[in-house]
Amino acid sequence: MAIRIKARSGEGVEQMMRRFKKLCEKEGLTKDIKRKEFYEKPSERRRRQLRKSSNRRLAAQNGPPRPVKS
Repeated sequence: MAIRIKARSGEGVEQMMRRFKKLCEKEGLTKDIKRKEFYEKPSERRRRQLRKSSNRRLAAQNGPPRPVKS
């Protein structure tokens, strides 16, 4: 999975770096790198996934949050 950035006419290095970072984030590379930064035991990974799915299920049951009137 290679991400290539070609320079546009009149585009500076800073703008190219900004586009590159946005593409990396869109592809999920930054999240993946942060997740793989430290070793996570398989049991911890399963526990995290179960907790995440249960939170999603609870949110789906409760429906969208209601706006608070002041």
